[in-house]
Amino acid sequence: MKLSEYPPQEPLSEAGQAYGAECWKRSEGIAFREESYGADPYQRLAVFPPHKPSAKVLLFWHGGGWTSGYKEWFGFMAPAFTAQGITFISAGYRLAPQHVFPAGLDDCLAAVEHVKRTLKPSSLFIGGHSAGGHYAALIAARGAQDIAGCLPISGVYEFGEGSGLTVRPRFLGPDTATDRLASPRHQLAKPLPPFLVAWGTKDFAHLIAQAERFVEAVRAAGGKASALPMEGRTHFTASYAGGEAEGPWVPAALAFIKAA
Repeated sequence: MKLSEYPPQEPLSEAGQAYGAECWKRSEGIAFREESYGADPYQRLAVFPPHKPSAKVLLFWHGGGWTSGYKEWFGFMAPAFTAQGITFISAGYRLAPQHVFPAGLDDCLAAVEHVKRTLKPSSLFIGGHSAGGHYAALIAARGAQDIAGCLPISGVYEFGEGSGLTVRPRFLGPDTATDRLASPRHQLAKPLPPFLVAWGTKDFAHLIAQAERFVEAVRAAGGKASALPMEGRTHFTASYAGGEAEGPWVPAALAFIKAA
């Protein structure tokens, strides 16, 4: 879809606008096949198939504070994976404040089922950046037996008291009971897939602390979690690493997928 064809979103901060513009720029001209898993314009996938598919799939969700963002943002990530025979899929989901928890999570789960049904992958990996990393981690934390691995970048892993968040995200809705239900750290259930948890060393301080606690919690629950702090990366430039074939994240992600 074109940007003009989407319903309006919540306005981004100045930094968020610059980030979104850069994502559009980096993804320009990278072709994909669009598929729908629901009737809403945001319930769509951008599928980037490799020339020689290996039947491995990486399904990835964008960030944007649960109130903004587009699946088209992450086309720039696809070439590094399709070059290795991995089908890359960037997925959209319904956004707050019009749609509150668990609507976005339900969409992410529906996207997983759509991919499983239509592509029949031999191994399905999930990941995302920021809010998208949150949804990926939450799906994996709930004991998803058919997920081969989870690769969140600068994700959010807990809400409520002690999370470090100064404002309660609106996607959680009015019921504070959702804080714990939406927190991957507090929803860990076996069997857990392996995790590759990445963040920037110059990321938001509370997200760095959350990521470190999440890695420890996964390990304490008997799961496997590898930590990948990316030197000098901010919350936004950590995302750009997702498309850098020689950067700090892609080689680690490919090795993780190969080993899983």
